[in-house]
Amino acid sequence: MTTVDLNASFKAYDVRGIVGDTITAETVRATGAAFVDVLGLAGQKVLVGADMRPSGPEFMDAFAEGATARGANVVKIGLISTDELYFACGVENAAGVTFTASHNPAEYNGMKMAKAGAVPISSETGLFDVRDLAQKYLNDGEITAVETTGTVSEKDFLKSYAEYLRKLVDLSGIRPLKVVVDAGNGMGGMTTPAVLGDTILPGLPLEIVPLYFELDGTFPNHPANPLEPANLVDLQKSVVKHGADIGLAFDGDADRCFVIDEKGEPVTPSAITALVAERELKRAQAEGNDEPVIIYNLITSKAVPELVEKLGGRAIKTRVGHSFIKAVMAEESGVFGGEHSAHYYFKDFFNADTGMLAAMHVLAALGEAETPLSELGTQYSPYISSGEINSEIEDKKGAVDRIRALYADNTDVTVEDSDGTTFSNAAEGWWANLRPSNTEPFLRLNLEAPDTATMERVRDEILAEVRK
Repeated sequence: MTTVDLNASFKAYDVRGIVGDTITAETVRATGAAFVDVLGLAGQKVLVGADMRPSGPEFMDAFAEGATARGANVVKIGLISTDELYFACGVENAAGVTFTASHNPAEYNGMKMAKAGAVPISSETGLFDVRDLAQKYLNDGEITAVETTGTVSEKDFLKSYAEYLRKLVDLSGIRPLKVVVDAGNGMGGMTTPAVLGDTILPGLPLEIVPLYFELDGTFPNHPANPLEPANLVDLQKSVVKHGADIGLAFDGDADRCFVIDEKGEPVTPSAITALVAERELKRAQAEGNDEPVIIYNLITSKAVPELVEKLGGRAIKTRVGHSFIKAVMAEESGVFGGEHSAHYYFKDFFNADTGMLAAMHVLAALGEAETPLSELGTQYSPYISSGEINSEIEDKKGAVDRIRALYADNTDVTVEDSDGTTFSNAAEGWWANLRPSNTEPFLRLNLEAPDTATMERVRDEILAEVRK
């Protein structure tokens, strides 16, 4: 009997595969059983949802079959954004899974999982144990049912999710704003009307101009990946056309949010991190927290830790990746964390990431300000960034070694090896990080400098060596 090799779809933080090839109803059924066994969930509640991809309903059913066979009581929570899963796992104190491939193309689907309380599960905290047991079930060709099998019920969390977010950020008193939202045919098309509109709760002083709100996992308009500049073009044009105050773009599962100003220009995720960090710092301090902790990753602008320390908080740098951020958030009781990939994490949201809550903070800041977003964003963007630049190269270590040699005689340049290699020049005020991709032949460069001329000079000299 031929079975699927689960190594092809189980990644460090989640599961992603091509439907019908590396992820099938059979692999999902086995994963549901293994999820219950590994986490000891027999007799307990397990939440199961999905985004708008066509295979979602079939996969929810298959996971439920495997999970109930091993004794879990499955609660199907239907169409959800990924942050809605984290909310449900938090308020129900239950483990859960959502079927999503986030920003990946239409032929993909996958699973994002969480333990009770929205605690993340990764390769280091049980995900590969689930993989290995699921592989055994596949190889054996059957899942043995326990004596007391589980039940299946249904529950909808959209209204309670929207109410919860509105309690965290009150937008009812802000000045009226016109907001263009590009949902990319993803789950933002469902969560935006619920949270920011008036479909479930009373209306806010927001005029929402919708772009691609129709839930469609084939992504007929553009890929639901706002990290790629080409996928922001429609939103940028629409913001200018409608004379909007702000544009918001969500990825497919709506856990990330990107921001466009009134001129149609992107506001960097680092600037958004700084803006939200200031709001969360001041709120925490008002509640008696003398030194609130803010988490940021190593490719986030140094404007973030500088602002945090200026305001009396403590900034902690982590590696890139949500499991690292969430772990440090929990260990250090961080009030907020941000990544340059536009993932934003909140203590008040079970230490989980939510694009919608970050968007609400930006709307609140803009709605309380008299200046347009382009001016507001500039306050949090004192440095010039290169953006992420990928070089396709097989010998990544050799390329990094050439950069080490380039700066070996420069006493102003320090080198740090934690997540990739970071070169910093305190005298000139720039830093550059080179990180090898774990899955592709890419070496990723992120660089920041105090001015455009310095950024371009350092960028060009590094790329010249990398691409030799």
